[in-house]
Amino acid sequence: MKPRYGYRTLRAGRVSLPGHIYLLTAVTACRRPLFKDVDLAREACRCIYEVSHWGDASLLCWVLMPDHWHGLVQLGDRDEVTTVMRRFKSAISRRLHCSPAVWAPGYHDRALRQDDDIKAVARYIVANPLRAGLVSHVLDYPYWDCIWL
Repeated sequence: MKPRYGYRTLRAGRVSLPGHIYLLTAVTACRRPLFKDVDLAREACRCIYEVSHWGDASLLCWVLMPDHWHGLVQLGDRDEVTTVMRRFKSAISRRLHCSPAVWAPGYHDRALRQDDDIKAVARYIVANPLRAGLVSHVLDYPYWDCIWL
């Protein structure tokens, strides 16, 4: 039997655990650097800050890069990862009124383990623009936030 790959296969093993923290990544459609546009990036950030889009989940840390978004999200008791990401991506797409689509289908998720250093993961997220060569100092990049910084 030929092995199956792709988004559907990844979703088959996806588990949402209430109270757990997830490192989430969503990429733009065709990896377009959509958020190089300052107006679109600012509008997306305003949308990210709206608490209503997160349901009972808590957004702990995030960065909006030109062609993707990383976030550290702690689930609440009600919403699963798929619900949180669908709501997040839909809200930004509606707000930006972009055509073609803003986001590629699917997303990547990784549940943090109990022995993972959450603040180290947050630093990794926030340092993304630095590693990508977009800025020479993390504080020079405007599209991120973290509860610990």
